[in-house]
Order: sequence, then C-alpha cells, then structure tokens
Amino acid sequence: MRRTTRTRAAIALALAVTAGLGVTSLAAQTANAAADSVKVQYRTSANGATADQAEPWFKVVNNGSTTVALSRVTFRYYFKADGPGLQYRFACSWAVTGCANVTASFGALEHPTATADRYLEIGFTAGAGSLAPGADTGDMQLRFHRVDWQTVNQADDYSFGAGRSTYADWDKVTARLGGAAVWGTAPAGNGADPTPTPTDPTPTPTPTDPPPTGATLFDDFSYTSYGDPAIAAHGWNVRSNSGGPGVPGAAWSPENVTFAAAGGGNTVMNLETSTAGSAESTKQTEVLTKATKFKNGTYAARVKLSDAPKYGPDGDHLVQTFFTINDLKAPMADDYAEYDFEYLPNGGWGEPGNILYTTSWETYRPDPWEAVNQHTEARTSYAGWHDLVVTIDDHAITYFIDGQVFGTHDARYLPERPMSINFNQWLIDLNGQSGTTARAYDQQVDYVLHVKDQVLTPAQVTAKVNAYRAAGTSFEDTVPAG
Repeated sequence: MRRTTRTRAAIALALAVTAGLGVTSLAAQTANAAADSVKVQYRTSANGATADQAEPWFKVVNNGSTTVALSRVTFRYYFKADGPGLQYRFACSWAVTGCANVTASFGALEHPTATADRYLEIGFTAGAGSLAPGADTGDMQLRFHRVDWQTVNQADDYSFGAGRSTYADWDKVTARLGGAAVWGTAPAGNGADPTPTPTDPTPTPTPTDPPPTGATLFDDFSYTSYGDPAIAAHGWNVRSNSGGPGVPGAAWSPENVTFAAAGGGNTVMNLETSTAGSAESTKQTEVLTKATKFKNGTYAARVKLSDAPKYGPDGDHLVQTFFTINDLKAPMADDYAEYDFEYLPNGGWGEPGNILYTTSWETYRPDPWEAVNQHTEARTSYAGWHDLVVTIDDHAITYFIDGQVFGTHDARYLPERPMSINFNQWLIDLNGQSGTTARAYDQQVDYVLHVKDQVLTPAQVTAKVNAYRAAGTSFEDTVPAG
C-alpha cells in the first residue's frame, strides 16, 4: 500500500562536530584540554540484560588542542565472559571512518573481577585519517557475539550501560593515545595493558565473513516465465487481482513479469509497467510472497531502477519498490507494519523530480487521510543496479543503499506482526504526461534474501549471496511459518 502524503521530517546520519572536556587521568577528571588527548563516548543499541549480541556503539572525540591521527588511538570495552572457555567474534556494522579502517582484538584481564575478565580493544588503520581539535569520528556501530550464537549476558559486564540510548562520555571505557593512557577507569586492579593476551588463537573474522546459518529465504529468481510452477512452489504470487495502489482501474498483469539470463550466469526478474495514457491501457506488475511470516532480521535485494522508459516518451509518475508489509486490520490499527524502498524517477506526491524514499510505517487511516510514519529521502538519480538492505531488530530499523547507511528509524515503528516480502512497479497517476503514445518502464531484481532474527552488515549479505551461488543454490526457504 502506498500513500501520497509524508508526515515525518527526513532522518539524516548526523556527523556532528563535538567539543568535550579534557582529561588528565584514568579517572577521567575534568581539566584543561591537554595538547594531545581523546575521550570516548558510548551508547548501546542492545540495552537488554541479555541479547543475541552485544552492540556497543562509540565515538572518539579529540578533546585536545592538536590534530590526532586515529592510528595512534586504541580503546577498550570490558566485559565478563559467559564461561571460561567461550570465544567471541567481532563485527563492524557501520562506521563513518569505514569498517575497513577499524581493527579489533579480544584480550584477557590480568586481574579478573566480578564484572570483567575480558576486553574488546578497538584501534584504527592509517586509512581512518585524523581528528582536528573538537572533532569526533562519528558513529562506530560495533557488535560482538559468542561463536555459538547463544545468548550474551550483558548484565554483569563492566562497560555495559543499559540506559545509554544516546551518546555521552563513558569512563568505563579506557583509551590510549600513542601508548599513553588518556581516558577512563579500568576495572579494579587492572591498568591499561599494552600487550593483549589472546583468548582465541583463531583470527577475528572480517565483517565480510558470512554469519552462522539461520532461518533464511534466498531466491536467485531462476525461473522460465511467470507461469513456471516453481514460482508458486517456492511461495511467490505473481499478482493478477485488481485494486490499489496505483491508477484506479489499471490491471496487474502477470504476463509482464519475465525472466532473462544476465551476466555471470544469473537470471534476473523483470517487472514491466506500461500505459498509453488511460486506465484501461495501464498494466502494473507485482510479485510478493504468499506467506506473511517475516519480521525481525535482515532483508536484502539487488534491484535495477530506471530513469528512462524502455520505449516511448518519458515523464510518468512511476514508483519502483522493494518492501515488506502486512494488512491494515482497521484504520489507525497499531499492529500494522510496512518498510519501503520507493524510487520515483519522474517525481510525484508533490515532488518535481527523481527522489528515493525509505519509509517505516506505524499505521494510517485512508479516509480522511492520516499517517504515522518516519521517512528518509534523497533527491537524486538512482538509475542502475543497487544493493538495498534493511535491518530490523528490537531497537531500530536501518536502511542501507550500496553498503552505506541511508536512514535509521525509531523503535516506535518496529513491527508487531509478521509481513510479506514484495516487489512492485506502478503509476501514482496519469498526470506526469498527457500523451497517448504507448510507453513502458522496467524494474529488474537479481536476488532477494531474508535472514530471520539476524542483523547482517551489507558486506555479510554479499558474502552470503556469493556463498549460495558458489554452491549452486538458487533457492532456499527455511523460515518457519507464522
């Protein structure tokens, strides 16, 4: 379902320049800023006493008076292992500096305490650059988990702050600059040990390593036509029934959904939408899962968006999409959910030119119109292939385009019920141009992936898709019903 009114201001990733107080001791006491000094700000994206993984997020702030190379900075997050022999794995979900420029290692404390016997040490490569006085690194959205993916107990972790939902100075993390301790207080009896004691002899995997196998839907769209019986057998519906969204009276045409070989031996799905300027001539396309069984986790698709028509004159108010949705049981029902990527190559909904929206819906009322949603938009061309990823956990909805965060939406918009997965291409109206010359537009889809209850980085999505293709697997669905 799509609407023509957006009510929330856009959410942009803020790369704020932050000034802070200087520190001259491990106790982080306030003092005049030293020539070379940094401090660490912290928040958590997983604030429960237990969680699937710990999610400490950080900013490093230069609170000195000279420029600091980040390659000279390390800082430590202290925690209590859930067992003496347990091993942990680190991942970087997102960092303004670039995850490739963030390093990590686990170590053991020389003097364990009731709240800490391990630490995660974070550092930077030269590629992370430098911080001017008063500047910060911006978000570093980090996480770590047990190698067996069992629940992590955070309640007894020294550096964990359950109530820290926004960034603030955090002296339960220690920082070193050029080997000298400049910030924070280590657990009792422990100094900042410059030589980590390895707890795991195996290398820490990079963020591109595929995560452990979980309940997954993967489809490479290796079908012959819309009538291929494997489509229905694999849980898809190629829409033919009438109704919205789009031009009233328009048809939804399954015959306009086709499949063709692409480079590298892959098959892509093509959705063609066409019109000759009247409702009767308008044919829209949609492919959706028959099951509404998808909720938290990672959703990803590689989609080719189009600015220009396949043939005929340009200018129609077209919408090209990848989204999840469930049904609105009553106007303003609070268990409705929808999460959209929507691209308008020729504008519409009051926009004069191309725009891409990501929108998270809480609910709406169709008549009189009222909506509760949050959206992010970018007014630029997105013609071509793009990797679209949206992750949903218990705290936020995060949208990525081509590996970069596009928007993060609030917990109030999290889903209460499972949803279907959908692709469609349709016309808002016939006001984009008044001609009656036939024209058509294409939207292509390379693959779709959903991993239930796991937040994957875009790099992990790519690695997982590549692993399926390397194994010759074109379809898998292990997501349980309901």
